[in-house]
Amino acid sequence: MNLIAFFQRAIVIGIPLLYGSTGEILTEKSGNLNLGIPGIMYVGGISGVIGAFLYENSLTDKGDANAFLAVIIPLLCSLLGSLLVGLIYSFLTVTLRANQNVTGLTITTFGIGFGNFFGGSLIKLTDSDVPSIALTTTSGFYTKSLPIADKLGWFGDIFLSHGFLAYLAIVIAIVMAVFLNKTRGGLHLRAVGENPATADAAGINVNRSKYLATCIGSMIAGLGGLYYVMDYANGVWSNDAFGDRGWLAIALVIFAIWKPGIGIFGSIIFGGLYIVYNYIPGLDMRTQELIKMLPYVVTIIVLIIVSARKKRENQPPASLGLSYFREER
Repeated sequence: MNLIAFFQRAIVIGIPLLYGSTGEILTEKSGNLNLGIPGIMYVGGISGVIGAFLYENSLTDKGDANAFLAVIIPLLCSLLGSLLVGLIYSFLTVTLRANQNVTGLTITTFGIGFGNFFGGSLIKLTDSDVPSIALTTTSGFYTKSLPIADKLGWFGDIFLSHGFLAYLAIVIAIVMAVFLNKTRGGLHLRAVGENPATADAAGINVNRSKYLATCIGSMIAGLGGLYYVMDYANGVWSNDAFGDRGWLAIALVIFAIWKPGIGIFGSIIFGGLYIVYNYIPGLDMRTQELIKMLPYVVTIIVLIIVSARKKRENQPPASLGLSYFREER
């Protein structure tokens, strides 16, 4: 097994999961269980693709592409698209108090349908011979690695050969960990997730906290979709190409016991488990599919261990998935 290539690939696979899990941890800390994360990541990806497509087609010569515009336009489109879906989810579950499980699953179905519709439309506009669209000019700016990566041997190959979105994912996870554990705003948010009635009585605006956490969490998760398309897939969009990465991101939340810092290392572990079958010679198709289940198996084991130990700090928020009715306070 080529360990350098394996660890490098594990990080690439894990970054979308890290974005999704970090966004979902923030959302769940407010008491909202958003099972729409797979759909939101899908919307974040296709929104960035739409922005990149419009920008590239506005150029007479793609060699004249401006690095700042090529990066910022898809980035803002991705954030806007995932924000809108987060607002829809928040309106349904916080304002209208709809069932969070049903709403989340509906958002996932909607997000995948939304992505496939607009992805298919863009493919038709390009008259492509294959069912995909390539945005290599824009992707080139996203995949640029640090210039010193080639000079530092295996360390540079593993840790410094990634695009800026990979490092942004780690920074966001660290900032989120500090926010949740070291700031007053994080304390208020955790209070809302544990006992919204008590938080409301203490003067914390429960609905605003839930809206902000869910919408910001959705925007973070949407960046996972953008990373997948622009970095992992080198700017190539194909319908239904995401696979089960959105669900793996939700599983990573449990594996990380709702702690963004652990999610950083968990994403690399999940990424490695997801691709390890490629580095084991002589496996048949059935064995490969069984090995692909490893991230879920590990999550179940962690869930059992955490539940058995019954440490409160390792448990989900007490009010997770429950709508708050102020009149029942």
